[in-house]
Amino acid sequence: GDSDKAWRTVCIFPALLGFITAYCVIKFTDDSPKGNYSKLKKKKQMGDTNMAKSFCDATLDFNTWLLFVQYACCFGVEITMNNAAALYFKDRFLLTTEAAAAIASIFGWMNLFARSLGGFLSDKANARWGMRGRLAWQSFVLLVEGAMVIIFANSATLSSSICILVLFSIFVQAAEGSTYGIVPYVNPRITGSISGIIGAGGNVGAVVFGLFFRQLPAKDALIIMGTIITSVSILSIFIFIPGHPGLLFKRRNQVSNIPTLSTLSKPKVIGKNKSTSTSGSTS
Repeated sequence: GDSDKAWRTVCIFPALLGFITAYCVIKFTDDSPKGNYSKLKKKKQMGDTNMAKSFCDATLDFNTWLLFVQYACCFGVEITMNNAAALYFKDRFLLTTEAAAAIASIFGWMNLFARSLGGFLSDKANARWGMRGRLAWQSFVLLVEGAMVIIFANSATLSSSICILVLFSIFVQAAEGSTYGIVPYVNPRITGSISGIIGAGGNVGAVVFGLFFRQLPAKDALIIMGTIITSVSILSIFIFIPGHPGLLFKRRNQVSNIPTLSTLSKPKVIGKNKSTSTSGSTS
């Protein structure tokens, strides 16, 4: 068939897979680890949530927007590279469309393990150093990711470009997993709204970086993108999660009514039995 039209045919498979996955999620999975929301509400184990207030609270949280920008610099980069990598290899090394697409697909294959690896190592860092470990890992993967982009832009041979592409992709996906290792701690009661806003950052990043590739030569676009990612890695210093220290220092006089994951996981003690307290007082 025509290689220039092959991508249209290929779209049929992910569309079909998406429908099947959506059906399985609706039919066989729960809304949360505690069960489906409808049943939890009937048992009065979950109250009604004001969606407008939840979204408003999420938008007013400064941590949400810092993670929004950082996610734009990992998931946004992934989307951009999925669109631009094949064309870059085709023009840069004069490859056929099929060969360039095959090489570019390596970037996506790293998703099989790298994203979960980023979250796993974030958990390990948290177990060892607490939230500072998560934030340090977040800064590290973004910093290395940005460096890999710049090195990739200056790679002169096909073999070196492929090797750097693999490393570049691993750290891009790891940064995505690392970001969502932090998200549940921002405000556990409105994690859904916060997750949605931060996730949208990836799409915004893809649009911005895509404009770079549209207006500039590929090498210049890559260098600018790498510089931005490297700079954004510093933002972890300004992330302060309630109940946890920051990356470099603990914010003084931090007063917050936002519950932490640890407080939400503890059962509420309504009070002691009246008879018990009475007998205790008489004795």
